[in-house]
Amino acid sequence: MVEAIGISKSFGPTVALTDVSFSVGKGEIVGFLGPNGAGKTTTMRILTGFLPANAGEVKVAGFDVFESPMEVKRRVGYLPESPPLYPELSVGEYLAFVGELRGLTGRACRSQTGAVMERVGLGGWEARILGSLSKGYRQRVGLAQALLHDPPVLILDEPTSGLDPTQMVGIRALIQDLATSHTVILSTHVLQEVEALCPRAIVIGRGRVLASGTLAELKRRAKRGSWTFIEAQGIDARQLATTPGVDQVEPLASVDSGWPAFRVMSRDDVRQGLVDRVVAAGGHVRAVEARLATLEEAFIDIVGEEGVTQGKAG
Repeated sequence: MVEAIGISKSFGPTVALTDVSFSVGKGEIVGFLGPNGAGKTTTMRILTGFLPANAGEVKVAGFDVFESPMEVKRRVGYLPESPPLYPELSVGEYLAFVGELRGLTGRACRSQTGAVMERVGLGGWEARILGSLSKGYRQRVGLAQALLHDPPVLILDEPTSGLDPTQMVGIRALIQDLATSHTVILSTHVLQEVEALCPRAIVIGRGRVLASGTLAELKRRAKRGSWTFIEAQGIDARQLATTPGVDQVEPLASVDSGWPAFRVMSRDDVRQGLVDRVVAAGGHVRAVEARLATLEEAFIDIVGEEGVTQGKAG
């Protein structure tokens, strides 16, 4: 549904993106994760046609964003970090205006506006002035304008930025509902957001894609935090270390069971290999368990301490 190939972007001497490539399939909800200043917003703007890239190719639903920008815009709903609202207008006036820009008129516009307002929790709010709304409800209006033309792809840039915990819960529930019928790319630097909403994530740092995969895959590749626990008799750490895929084995202090226990460091899932190795040595396994890194540990490992610090400053 969305494919980016080799996107690069510079602002004068400042390089924002370098050879960024990824794809998002139909019906996926994917987190675009990175520290502040990593290049997430620039990428989102290129995907939606708001910014041109210096190099590379972007396709949305089969249309090239540079060659067929209007076709892409018809198929994309975009929520920027700060929704472009007119504070003097009412909710109804603003959405009617956006609907006309999207080619909706008359009864079709009123019907679609009403349906979208109900879906995002704004039913009955037509007369409320935008400037009087809380940040959470302004975000709902932003989502409504992104949905008015019923696009198959939603691109949401920091949708819960600046919200309080209660507002975050409401917006996250709304995004989960939207993901049942749309392809969603969710840009954020909030790790809890990705864990709550996204089965898969793309990690960007310093303008490059650093990793991509399911959350379990990202956690498993982390050097810190991921390891396998095994209790086994009849084998020692040196023998376990010969298991394919194993990087390091550390004997652990005695556990309640009284069986010898080991911490096994690896990048892959080596549980079956460890069991096979113990059995081949004539030993016995009592327990084997994969313990993944947290998403925070994986993120820091992928981005690096320096990247996280720079991101927070930027």
